[in-house]
Amino acid sequence: MEFLKMNPVYSIIFVLLFSSFIGYAQDFDALKEAYAASYEQENNGKYADAIKTLKSVYNKEDYINNLRLGWLSYQNGDFTGSVAYYERAIQLKPYSIEPRFGLAYPASAMGNWNIVISQYNKILEIDPQNTMALYKLGMINYSNEKYEEAFKHFEKIVNLYPFDYDSLIMFAWTNLKLGKTREAEVLFKQCMLYYPEDESATQGLNLIR
Repeated sequence: MEFLKMNPVYSIIFVLLFSSFIGYAQDFDALKEAYAASYEQENNGKYADAIKTLKSVYNKEDYINNLRLGWLSYQNGDFTGSVAYYERAIQLKPYSIEPRFGLAYPASAMGNWNIVISQYNKILEIDPQNTMALYKLGMINYSNEKYEEAFKHFEKIVNLYPFDYDSLIMFAWTNLKLGKTREAEVLFKQCMLYYPEDESATQGLNLIR
């Protein structure tokens, strides 16, 4: 303290820092209250109100702010606005995965599958073993009858999680579509060890027999 008394400059710096801390605390309290209110409004299905609440504390440079507004806008049916917020979140944190998954929701709702596929592929560039992205790409390729591509994605998941039902059943059907009946039979039977009365696996086995 004697040192501070002898150096008035440090006293000024201390006052400025303390003032900044008080300002930050006040801003954070307002931010926390806005988020709490937005969650309550969302839970009650009042998405427009939740959006309005968060916009009152909106900061273009705030990743979380943009991410949450992207989700709420999607829930409110504003797909264009949702895409814009998610894209801003990605700009702020280019290696983040969650806004890319988020962006896929409004993009798919608008039928823009090129954006959806590009986001899932980007996720796999960042995280090659991301099973959710692998599964979603597998499903898209399977639906488009691109079975060779679907095979690659489902195979990777099954290698990582050999007893994951959702991946097993799709890998079984993909093998069947590719004419790999022996492999498909083994996979369908593995699925029935998960769900002994599984209709999809039973249907697949009946087609093989």
